[in-house]
Amino acid sequence: MAIPLVLVVLPLGLLFLLSGLIVNSVQAVLFVSIRPFSKSLYRRINRFLAELLWLQLIWIVDWWAGVKVQLHADQETYQLMGKEHALVISNHRSDIDWLIGWILAQRSGCLGSTLAIMKKSSKFLPVIGWSMWFAEYLFLERSWAKDEKTLKWGLKRLKDFPRSFWLALFVEAPRNVLIPRTKGFVSAVSIMRDFVPAIYDTTVIIPKDSPAPTMLRILKGQSSVVHVRIQRHAMSDMPKSDEDVSKWCKDIFVAKDALLDKHIATGTFDEEIRPIGRPIKSLLVVLSWSCLLLYGAYRFLQWTQLLSSWKGVILFVAGLALVTGIMHVFIMFSQSERSSSARAARNRVKKD
Repeated sequence: MAIPLVLVVLPLGLLFLLSGLIVNSVQAVLFVSIRPFSKSLYRRINRFLAELLWLQLIWIVDWWAGVKVQLHADQETYQLMGKEHALVISNHRSDIDWLIGWILAQRSGCLGSTLAIMKKSSKFLPVIGWSMWFAEYLFLERSWAKDEKTLKWGLKRLKDFPRSFWLALFVEAPRNVLIPRTKGFVSAVSIMRDFVPAIYDTTVIIPKDSPAPTMLRILKGQSSVVHVRIQRHAMSDMPKSDEDVSKWCKDIFVAKDALLDKHIATGTFDEEIRPIGRPIKSLLVVLSWSCLLLYGAYRFLQWTQLLSSWKGVILFVAGLALVTGIMHVFIMFSQSERSSSARAARNRVKKD
C-alpha cells in the first residue's frame, strides 16, 4: 500500500472503525435488551443505527470519490422504489456492486432496511460484517446442502419486517453474466410470494469509457461512472411451479446478457434516466462523527497522557498499524469477491 494511500486510509479507517464500534456496541445492547421483547422495535431502532454507519460509505462514494450513478427505470418502478418490500436480483460487474445497491437504497429511503444474502465469512469482517449480522443479513456457505435450511429460515423471519426492505440476491451469472444459480431464487420466490409484492431486476454496467470502480480507486478519490437499469416485476405474475420459476430466472439473465451487449454497442439503456441526486445527509453524518470522535480522542489523550511516554507512542503507532491492516483486509475482501465470481464464470463456461 503506497504511502499517499495510507495517509487517506488512516483517517477514513479510524473514523469508520471507531464509529462502527460505537454503533456495534449499541446494537449488541439492544439485541439482548430489546429484541427478546419487541423484535419490531429493535428493527426500527437498528435501522437508524445501521444508517449512521453505512452512510459513511455512501459519503465516500458520493462526495469523496464522486462516483456518478446513472439510474434508468420506467415510471412505475421509479415511483415504487423504497415504498414496498422487494427481492432484488442483479448481475455482478465490479468490486462495489453492493455499495451501488446501497446508494440506490439510500436514495429510495430504505438504506437501513436493505438486506442481502452474503458469503458466511462476511459476518466476521470487523464493524461492517458485525453490523450486517445485527441488521439480519443472511449468511450462507455456498453449499446448498448446508444452506437450504438456513436460507428458508432467514427468509421466513422477514415476514413481519416493520419497514419496506430490499433483499439483494446475486444469482449469478452466458457472456456478460454468469449462468444463474436458481435454487436460492426459487426458494426466495416460494417463501416470499405472500408478503413481497415485487422483484427488481437490476442490471449494472460500467461504460467502456469509464474505469471500473474499486475500493482502492474510491479511497484514492478517483471517480467512475456506473449505469444501472431497474425493472419491476410483480410477484403475482411469477410462475407457480418451481421449475417455471427457475426457467424465468434463467430467461431474465439471458435477456440481461443481450441487454448488456446492446449497452456496450450504444452506451445507454432504453429506459429514461431518473434523477437520484447527491443528498447531503451522508455528508452531515460524516461531519458529526468526525467532530464527536475528534473531541473524544482529544479528551482521551489528555486524560491518559498516552503520547507522553515511549510506551504510549508505541501503543499509539501499533493502533494505527492495526487500523491500516483492517482496512487492507476490507479492500482485499472486496477484490476477492469479484475475482471469485470471475473465476466461477470462467470455470462454468469451460464446463458448458
